[in-house]
Amino acid sequence: MTLPVSARVEAAPNFLGNLEAARLFLLEQDAETAAKSFRKLKAELREMITVLGWSPGCGRPARFLTGRSVQARLRAEAVQQLADHAGLPNLREYIISRHVVLYAHSVTEVVLLALKHQRQLTYSAEVQ
Repeated sequence: MTLPVSARVEAAPNFLGNLEAARLFLLEQDAETAAKSFRKLKAELREMITVLGWSPGCGRPARFLTGRSVQARLRAEAVQQLADHAGLPNLREYIISRHVVLYAHSVTEVVLLALKHQRQLTYSAEVQ
């Protein structure tokens, strides 16, 4: 049985930059295991893309949007600009192992906006 694919999934330039930063970080931390760790991350991302293709709203609501401090609001605004730039203001997060993927979606489209390690406080958000 195959699941119907209803949404197109693509990556924003910011997401691709975050992915490259993750690869470089893995390399810096342990050059011997970096390639294996990065392959695992990419495999998990491929699985996530398949899931998002048939269920775009399956991630959790983006938690950082509920921050009340001025600093939290400024961070949220920067990331919201990424979603607005993609034309998809619905933000959600998808957890894969030790990483969190921020994405914007509609019923027919998903745009991967940012990737961060679970220990990072904020997403890197550069509108391009």
